[in-house]
Amino acid sequence: MDKSLKEILESHKKWVESFGKDGKRADLSEANLSGADLSGAYLSEANLSGADLSGANLLAADLSGANLLKINL
Repeated sequence: MDKSLKEILESHKKWVESFGKDGKRADLSEANLSGADLSGAYLSEANLSGADLSGANLLAADLSGANLLKINL
């Protein structure tokens, strides 16, 4: 996984777990995540609108409440 993506996901997890007091909500809108290994990723409430997730590994990823408008799977 790309280092900056890993940092975004770690910060997002903190944001969710702290109810928005720490970290930062992930904004991956329009991101090219094709082929990314997102297995087990905590993406609850993340903004993924317009993202390219074609070929991404989403096994056991938490997408609950995520903005999935116009994503490419």
